[in-house]
Amino acid sequence: MSVDLKIRDVRKEYGAFPALNGVSLDIRQGELVALLGPSGSGKTTLLRAIAGLETLDGGKILFGDVDASSRSVQERNVGFVFQHYALFRHMKVFDNIAFGLRVRDKARRPTESAIKAKVLELLELVQLTGLEKRYPSQLSGGQRQRVALARALAIEPQVLLLDEPFGALDAQVRKDLRRWLRQIHKETGHTTVFVTHDQEEALELADRVAVLHKGDLQQIGTPDEIYDNPATPFVYAFIGESSAIPVTVQSGAAALDGAPLPVSRVAAEDGPARFFVRPEDVTVKELNGSSTVAGTVAALRRTGAYRRADIEVGAQRSRIEALLPSDAPISVGDKVGLVFQRYALFPADSAPATV
Repeated sequence: MSVDLKIRDVRKEYGAFPALNGVSLDIRQGELVALLGPSGSGKTTLLRAIAGLETLDGGKILFGDVDASSRSVQERNVGFVFQHYALFRHMKVFDNIAFGLRVRDKARRPTESAIKAKVLELLELVQLTGLEKRYPSQLSGGQRQRVALARALAIEPQVLLLDEPFGALDAQVRKDLRRWLRQIHKETGHTTVFVTHDQEEALELADRVAVLHKGDLQQIGTPDEIYDNPATPFVYAFIGESSAIPVTVQSGAAALDGAPLPVSRVAAEDGPARFFVRPEDVTVKELNGSSTVAGTVAALRRTGAYRRADIEVGAQRSRIEALLPSDAPISVGDKVGLVFQRYALFPADSAPATV
């Protein structure tokens, strides 16, 4: 039976290094949540803490209303899928999947006929029927990961945890397995938490995405909320693509190198700030006085059906990237005007220039 997962002020340090700085979030029963962030953000530490593989330095983790913080991995009854499969190479597919059921104490161990029925049911679920007698070495990477998932599901976990489950696979297999995992989740309804550094994977798969950076939870929300309304400069820079240029805010208006920036809804405090905008939210048109930002096309490159333009603006020649149709009549050196559909301003001291 899946449960709600409640994470309350969880802290973990490795020596003087803070891996988790009081992270709190709620994951609803049956929800699929991605923990997303760069290396060192704390996402894998949090996943291991949920599993009971890490001892907390503070806070607690509740499965439903039960404090699981001091419970062992076995007592938590979690299913764990690792990036590199962690299958038993000397065991056939059938025995790998059955392993978690066979090692239960005698009182909770199913009969061998019940184990067989469960394994065959799971093989059908993960689309590996007929491969139960093969060894892991006789399977492709994608097939091995399906076996690993079936093994995790066999114990009927309260929470299913996946640590970079597709990280060892090539790009096309990753895409195929993403769709497959989403369908499996729809059919089984397990409370699922998966770790990834791949934002496309997180946005495509998850009901909600929790973005972590240097041990802090930056934002949690639906893929649309995370992408369209980033709460912090880090989220804006990390999710999708964006340009960030230095501006100044004064009395609710923004200026670029002394020239007014034609944007509304300036909620930032007075002082230095950084202006964030995504390439698809930049419209390139003819210069039109104060209604556009003057720029010069510095570079053009073709990417699939589009062209990307790097456009220099302001006296400091800050660059803003724009996404254009492939047949746009534009050349390097052209003087253009820019209009912004969606953007954000953050105080300069909170807005990293790089991620």
